[in-house]
Amino acid sequence: MLMTSLLLAASISGTQLVSAGNDDDYTRTIETWREQRLERLKAPGGWLSLVGLEWLKPGTSTIGSASDNDIVIAKAPAHLGSVEWKGDKVTISLNEGTGATIDGTTQTRAELLDDAHEQPTVIAFGSVNFYLIDRAGGKKGLRIKDSEATTRTGFLGIDAYPVDPGWRIEAKWVAFDPPHTLEIPNVIGTLDKMPVPGKAIFERDGKTFELLPVLETDDADELFFIIADKTSGKETYGAARFIYAAMPKDGKVVIDFNKAYNPPCAFTAFATCPLAPPENRLGIAVTAGEKKYRGSAH
Repeated sequence: MLMTSLLLAASISGTQLVSAGNDDDYTRTIETWREQRLERLKAPGGWLSLVGLEWLKPGTSTIGSASDNDIVIAKAPAHLGSVEWKGDKVTISLNEGTGATIDGTTQTRAELLDDAHEQPTVIAFGSVNFYLIDRAGGKKGLRIKDSEATTRTGFLGIDAYPVDPGWRIEAKWVAFDPPHTLEIPNVIGTLDKMPVPGKAIFERDGKTFELLPVLETDDADELFFIIADKTSGKETYGAARFIYAAMPKDGKVVIDFNKAYNPPCAFTAFATCPLAPPENRLGIAVTAGEKKYRGSAH
């Protein structure tokens, strides 16, 4: 049966509020998306398993559960080994007999590929693993995950606003040629300079709003919106919510606020999430998408 597209509002200044076809079908689509999002979050290696973030210093740092190590990981062998940061490279050396693996192998020494790579080098032992991250300002650290973390085993689920087709917004797209650059702050106090290919313009409650998406990589095939609004810090997570959108087409971009979701920092203190830049702090209550996590201490 053919689905009928329902326009919820006429085009105003290049902006439309659009339902994605039949409301029931649209609601099921969003509910399926949310279920998949929840499963990714709850996965053994998902964000709920994050238990530590240890920033490295140049030179050699020892790792293990014993208190005499430079980096103490509670569930690690007493003296797991060491990491050496020299120049642009970080190398790990594991002590014999620890039972730890490097990318699933029994090798004891390797250069650590960071999370900028599709497959960073993973060191694993028991339910714990860690890998190297590289952040703005030359910061390098070890991101530590535990599939048995209480944040995962005691997860309280996700609360969200009811699905509302009226928050699936078709906005006017104004491309920037050349692309602009936006400084995105993050929770660790540094700034990431990211390319902005254009801006999305839409109307809501008689007012006009603009949002600036960034591109996460040079070959990104999606727009990434980091937003805050009048619900932030009240009904929703204060620092930001994230939305991905398909690339613009025919001068339009669809921003589905029903897919606004919490960054990892809403669930763990050990993530390095971006914050909503001033340009993306909307003077309106976006009553769509995920709400504040009930189990959060912040």
